[in-house]
Amino acid sequence: MEIVVKRFADNTKASMSLFYINGIWETFSIEDEERAIKVSGETRIPNGIYKIALRSEGGFHERYKAKYGDMHKGMLCIYNEKNWKIVKDGMEFQYILIHTGNTEKHTAGCLLLNDAVSGKTFSGSSSVDAYKRVYPKIADAILKGENVTIEYIDIEEGK
Repeated sequence: MEIVVKRFADNTKASMSLFYINGIWETFSIEDEERAIKVSGETRIPNGIYKIALRSEGGFHERYKAKYGDMHKGMLCIYNEKNWKIVKDGMEFQYILIHTGNTEKHTAGCLLLNDAVSGKTFSGSSSVDAYKRVYPKIADAILKGENVTIEYIDIEEGK
């Protein structure tokens, strides 16, 4: 399975993007802003291709297991190094997840799924609905043994 996140806007506080699975648009997403030098909990991961696997430990996993019951098989965790790390462009991130939330305040570098976004406020809405629709597709592919990747690219004007 190939996921592509096409970043189309950044207002220096948050980024908005289009989220595709195998070439089909699924939803929007919100994440932190782009920075040349990483600020912990305030920086989106660099463009590139990463792996996604299910992480079945940690606070998010326990909360989502309680909230989503049998649907939840583990957190969708993005990484390119062992121990759930992303190392790229001189920056290091860890435990970057795909989860619910509507603003950059709900993320620490993670990707938030939303059914709608506002270019005025750089916030999203209907995040739980988007997550409930998209999560099973990705989790099922992982559980079937498919290689699941996510590619982040900028389509912002001037990039």
